[in-house]
Amino acid sequence: MNLASTALLLVDLQNDFIHPKGAYARGGQANAVIAALPAKLKPLADAFRAKGGLVAATLFTLVPGRGAEPIISPHLKALRPFLDKGDFAPGGWGQQLLDELSPADVTVEKIAYSAFYMTRLEWVLRKCGIERLLICGIVTNGGVASTARDAHVRDFDTTVLEDGCAAFSAAVHATAIDALRPVCRVATISETVEELEAS
Repeated sequence: MNLASTALLLVDLQNDFIHPKGAYARGGQANAVIAALPAKLKPLADAFRAKGGLVAATLFTLVPGRGAEPIISPHLKALRPFLDKGDFAPGGWGQQLLDELSPADVTVEKIAYSAFYMTRLEWVLRKCGIERLLICGIVTNGGVASTARDAHVRDFDTTVLEDGCAAFSAAVHATAIDALRPVCRVATISETVEELEAS
């Protein structure tokens, strides 16, 4: 693994999604498999930093509009009607990367499924000399899959960490991973750690 040109991309592993006091938990949407991801990914993120690799994080953001009400797309509002003022707010606690996985070298706010859509992610990665992405996070069928596909069409060498991602159901996760196999490499956390240690 060429660490100089590789980034570990943590997709949406934020307080409001995962922390017991976050927006999703308050809205009754806590998920044990998703909640287990930070502990599973921490050894990889720590090893990546120790080797001098770039750790990047995407931060899903609800941009405040009139009266500080969050601008929420209709499909998301229908799925998550509990989202409210202050949730995923820019610079707020809920928007931040979980402490277990901090710090990230690079953070990028995102407003849609793909971390490349209307963000500076590609610009930052190119400026940092990144050609390969190791993608993990939530949700497999949403932010992870959309970001992986957009990375692919931008000619990044892309790997999705199968056990480093999660969705709100095991079946949805498995279907999303299978659908990504023609698009990118699929690997495990342990395989990636072995590659890292051998580099």
